[in-house]
Amino acid sequence: MVLGMLLAGLRRCEVLGLRFCDVQVADRRLAVMEGKGGHHRIVPAANRFFDELGTYLHHERPGQARTDRVFVVLKGPRRGLPLSAEGLDEILDGARRRAGLEHATCHQLRHTCLTRLREAGMALEAVQAQAGHASIESTRIYLHLANDWLADQYLRAAELIDADTAAVAAMLAVQEVTAR
Repeated sequence: MVLGMLLAGLRRCEVLGLRFCDVQVADRRLAVMEGKGGHHRIVPAANRFFDELGTYLHHERPGQARTDRVFVVLKGPRRGLPLSAEGLDEILDGARRRAGLEHATCHQLRHTCLTRLREAGMALEAVQAQAGHASIESTRIYLHLANDWLADQYLRAAELIDADTAAVAAMLAVQEVTAR
């Protein structure tokens, strides 16, 4: 569940809404059928997500679960029933405490995924599609880019500008010489 948010940028409700028919293992994609605003989308997910999902399905998910939801309650009287938002929050809180983290919410995991995709060079429009945002402005506001990424982007652009300026200056010098 955590990797669905961290590696695919899914919302909490989207992770909880995943059904077996939504998991496209061969294509390494997830069909998000219960997205925000009732929107549907297909998103790629990292191999690590599918590897861990396989481990969960083979070793943790109760075999007697009578739901097509991928993620279910693992113990107690609700064992095998679809996991609730509160249940996911409880699981994440426990993981956060064990990891010694002060903050870690489902929404922060999603933010981390989308920010990392952008920092890795993914086009803003592609991040928008991955996130399921209707507006590119939502995607821009949503991302918190690291200072190193911004500095790298600036330096790369400045190098291109400097190279263009040098090329133009060289061309003008050649034209000046040939014009004499």
